[in-house]
Amino acid sequence: MREARLVQEIVIEGVDRVGVVADISRLLGDMGINLSAVSAAVDGESVRIRLITSSQSYARDALRDAGYTVRERDVIAMELPHHPGFLCRITEALARRDLTITELYATVPEDGDTGLVVFSCPNNLHALQLLRGH
Repeated sequence: MREARLVQEIVIEGVDRVGVVADISRLLGDMGINLSAVSAAVDGESVRIRLITSSQSYARDALRDAGYTVRERDVIAMELPHHPGFLCRITEALARRDLTITELYATVPEDGDTGLVVFSCPNNLHALQLLRGH
């Protein structure tokens, strides 16, 4: 298991439209920026896209220059073995300390040995300390 780390997540919010994720991924791909994790959620006519990339500052600036409404926020990212029960171990450790997970998404290659889990809590620093000691 890789150490939990605090990272800046890019959050894009705006009006949903066909091709918005394609446009964002093309923009970043043309710059040579890899996507480590992506989450997109549509609510009515609005969309919220969350990104962890290989170069957050370049990605953030490029997205802003392209006219997207972008903000950043702290989240916890950790690489976990892709075996049954590892996510449960982490989430149970947080629950025992009354740390609520407010958002979580993960990416795991089908034949991969590890997956990236990205989440946030009301107190990310406390969660980070707990997981580093876990």
